[in-house]
Amino acid sequence: MRQAKADKTSPSASCDESTTAWALAARGGDPDAADRFVRSLHRDVVRYVAYLSADPQAADDLAQDTFLRALGSLHRFEGRCSARAWLLSIARRAVIDSHRYAAARPRLCDTDDWTLLVERAQPTGLPGFDDGIALLDLLDTLPAERREAFVLTQLVGLPYAEAAEMSDCPVGTVRSRVARARATLTELLADAEAVVPADAVAA
Repeated sequence: MRQAKADKTSPSASCDESTTAWALAARGGDPDAADRFVRSLHRDVVRYVAYLSADPQAADDLAQDTFLRALGSLHRFEGRCSARAWLLSIARRAVIDSHRYAAARPRLCDTDDWTLLVERAQPTGLPGFDDGIALLDLLDTLPAERREAFVLTQLVGLPYAEAAEMSDCPVGTVRSRVARARATLTELLADAEAVVPADAVAA
């Protein structure tokens, strides 16, 4: 909690305060607050479920399922954590449930869909995305725990402490997973970029 207080001057913390206030007001029956709550977090939820599930085509359905679950559970939300962290924990369960019911279904990939998502949610500090590298494909190579930690902190922007609470592990573990994920992604990008000159010469 001390770390969260230290971050209150950041834009992310200010946004979290607003969305949490809207969630609490929506719990009290304010329809306008409910609409603001949904609209303010819709993009984060879509981005999170798209990368966590590794299926951008299912992102809208998973996001809708997440908000339906959240709105039905607002009466239990007490504001002990940010509304965003609470909502993303619901999104995480929605993704897990979707895997349980559709694990055998072949995954289809619409290039236009995932390209748009990648363009909207590129993390900072990783080279090579301007060269057309598909972040979704790279993230799919990571172990699930590292992928989730990376997505939560680097793409969605959740504080490490809240990501740790969602993942039920120490903050140090989340930091380690993110560092390892970043190292793996950087290595994969370097390998991919090294192949480009060879292909260009061959052409």
